[in-house]
Amino acid sequence: MKLYLAKIDRSLRGGLLDPAIEEYRSRLAAYSEPELLVFKSPKAMTDWLGKQHQRITLVLLDSRGRQFSSEALAEWVGKQRDEGQRPILFAIGPADGWTDPLRKQADLLLSFGPITMTHEMARLLLAEQLYRAFTILAGHPYHSGH
Repeated sequence: MKLYLAKIDRSLRGGLLDPAIEEYRSRLAAYSEPELLVFKSPKAMTDWLGKQHQRITLVLLDSRGRQFSSEALAEWVGKQRDEGQRPILFAIGPADGWTDPLRKQADLLLSFGPITMTHEMARLLLAEQLYRAFTILAGHPYHSGH
């Protein structure tokens, strides 16, 4: 299953948490095909989506989105994996949030709660939770359930 972990960042620069994000991307590789993407703008992301040869499930991280427990996220990811094998793009938006038209295009709006965090922290949390989701699905002991 192909996964894209994207962020909107005008600077396209790396961050302090890149080594940790890379660690979880590497761990995810045992279960999926993860790729890290950085776009200068939401339009650049939608342009990229439009150039893909197959439909991609679009998940936007948004504070107004749906909150999942780790187990529920694993269930959602497992359902996507088992029912379609469509790639999934998880995208962390611009500082001013996603536009309403783009939010309506999304297949899922996902929230990590009402707190505000940096793009890098959100990306690290996303990478870890996706790794956790796949370990839950695989019955791996990484997730202890509490």
